[in-house]
Amino acid sequence: MVYAVGYDEDTKDLEVVFNTGKIWVYKDVPPDVYKKLLNSNSVGSFMLNNIIDCYSEDRIN
Repeated sequence: MVYAVGYDEDTKDLEVVFNTGKIWVYKDVPPDVYKKLLNSNSVGSFMLNNIIDCYSEDRIN
């Protein structure tokens, strides 16, 4: 589901590259949520339960 993630601490933007090649940016994601994402057993499940539809999002491509 998730190929790569990146996080900007200044803007709190979480950038996610999915296996499909689509890139989404999730806005105002708190640093602790990003850290929990990185430490989760399943990044995909964490995204579905804690980020997707929980934060404002923009598709980049």
